[in-house]
Amino acid sequence: MSHDTQSFRTRYRAGIHPLYNVWLHGGFVLLYGAACLAFFIGSLDDVNALEWLVVPAALVFFNWGEYSIHKNFGHNKTRLGAMFYKRHTGDHHSFFVAGQMTWELTRDWRVILFPAWLIVLFSVGLFPAWWLLSQLNANVAGLFSATLLAGYLSYEVFHACEHLPDDHPISRLPWVRHMRRLHELHHRRDLMQTRNFNLVFPLMDWLKGSLHWEPLEQESSMTRMQHEVEIARSPEQVLAYASTATRWPEWHPSSLRVDGPAGPLPAGRHFEEDIHAGGRAGHLSWDVTEYTPGRRWRAFARGTHGLELLLSYECEKTATGTRFVRTLEYGFSGWAMRLANLLVMRRKIDSESTESMRQLKEMAERTIEAAPHHQRDLA
Repeated sequence: MSHDTQSFRTRYRAGIHPLYNVWLHGGFVLLYGAACLAFFIGSLDDVNALEWLVVPAALVFFNWGEYSIHKNFGHNKTRLGAMFYKRHTGDHHSFFVAGQMTWELTRDWRVILFPAWLIVLFSVGLFPAWWLLSQLNANVAGLFSATLLAGYLSYEVFHACEHLPDDHPISRLPWVRHMRRLHELHHRRDLMQTRNFNLVFPLMDWLKGSLHWEPLEQESSMTRMQHEVEIARSPEQVLAYASTATRWPEWHPSSLRVDGPAGPLPAGRHFEEDIHAGGRAGHLSWDVTEYTPGRRWRAFARGTHGLELLLSYECEKTATGTRFVRTLEYGFSGWAMRLANLLVMRRKIDSESTESMRQLKEMAERTIEAAPHHQRDLA
């Protein structure tokens, strides 16, 4: 059964209380956590080398706890963890799926962050542990408690980073980028119950054999952009129009001329295109690699300036028509063009792609006749 992510997001947002404020939510968690950390750290006095070993031991303990709670309660329905299961699998994994991992509105952070009261509950359990340990060694108690609380806060921060837009500066940091990829794989429906339960450091996933990695195609050298738009036509109509390459100049500002067969292009077809993208003129030779009517179209191109390009169109039926997703991945073989892309071209191409979605919606809804009601009901 297909999952309509956009419809779920609309319903979820409608259920958020009007007074909800993400800044109060996140601010309370950080300030309360910082105050507790200050208390635990303030209890330390002349920590010796042996006592510092509590920190890595507590980190391993927290990593195990994060893994176990996430796996056993977040993805398995139990009476004890019913609330967590509903909020995690029911809400979070319905709101974010692989390929749709970024938040769109500030209120979306409600489904990313833990409830604000949870850090208070966490501390209610932590302070008695600190008190008991302090009867034996105050430094061990302070280090153990501070490390567990820092683990909780790092989970919140990393999880938030894993749902930032791809082009956000933080998303490009090496370790954040790596964990974002692992987390996106975890959000795949076929993997979420068995793989990648750690969000900050995948130690337990590695030890327990649940670590799963798939690199993005051409990950090291390709620039990847994804844009989407809602179009009030059926998926079959939208994809047929978008995959008719000879009509690209009608709606894509970078496409100047296309020489190829008319109509939707199936796998195996070839066509040529003149473009002016990112401020530079060029030529592309295209080969279509996939066409599933109403669902997916993909093609690969080679062009001037050592350009290689992968283009995917995906359609998903919605209540009002079609959610159309365009994914562009491109790279250059030469360092000069890679540098030009990093400094100038990327931003221009992203802007042109955004504009193409606006024009695609306008042209598709203007030129394609809406399907009769009985056909839409059967689609």
